[in-house]
Amino acid sequence: MKILLTGGLGFMGSHMVRYLLKMYPNYEVVNVDAMTYAGNPANVADVSDDPRYTFYKADIADCEAMFEIIGNEMPDVILNYAAETHVDRSILDPDSFLMTDIMGTHNLLKAVRHFDIPRMVQISTDEVYGSVEVGEFFESSPFMPNSPYSASKAGADHLCRAYAKSYGTPVIVTHSANVYGPNQHPEKVIPLFITNLLEGRKLTIHGSGLQVREWIHAEDHARAVDAIFHGGIPGDAYNIGSGKRKNILQIAEAILRLMNED
Repeated sequence: MKILLTGGLGFMGSHMVRYLLKMYPNYEVVNVDAMTYAGNPANVADVSDDPRYTFYKADIADCEAMFEIIGNEMPDVILNYAAETHVDRSILDPDSFLMTDIMGTHNLLKAVRHFDIPRMVQISTDEVYGSVEVGEFFESSPFMPNSPYSASKAGADHLCRAYAKSYGTPVIVTHSANVYGPNQHPEKVIPLFITNLLEGRKLTIHGSGLQVREWIHAEDHARAVDAIFHGGIPGDAYNIGSGKRKNILQIAEAILRLMNED
């Protein structure tokens, strides 16, 4: 099987690249990444010489480039990890989020339809659901995004549903809880707290710090996506979670304790 994975130099995508090559000796992985600030070649350095691994530098918002790559490679599956993902950055510069998250996803959907690719999986976020005071989200929960980032991801997810309903495009959408693990960019909360402490700086917690998040390790997330793209039903959406929930203050306290800081 040949898998084309976008955003594979980023944190989550690189974990999936390494997972696939480790788990499936007969699989080929084609990695397409625009190499923005969040894409680090070191994240896949240990597999870059693997003959089953191919890399292209390209932006999913570039329709011509993506059609050329997909047409040449003709993958069995497209996994779309490519995205602008940081909430604060989306508030400062929403344009890049709309281009990558919405137009980039649209380009992939068009390519899947044009080349008759058997399956695509859209890697999305639980932030499309917004916030809830009590309880949890389900696949049937309405979208209520609270930032340009989550709005752009919601827009892409709606496009996936529309393509599945209008054209029968074999696309699956996943919504994940907060992912953490090795090689995560230091703009995210757990590596940010750790690097601040390593540099002798204090931690900043916005508000009460009692905002609860559900957390899943990057390798567990990769296993979930593996199960979904092999066995999921095209046109459906799947939420990925762990059931492990902590608020930001608890995360900060745990890191302070583990690093012997006050």
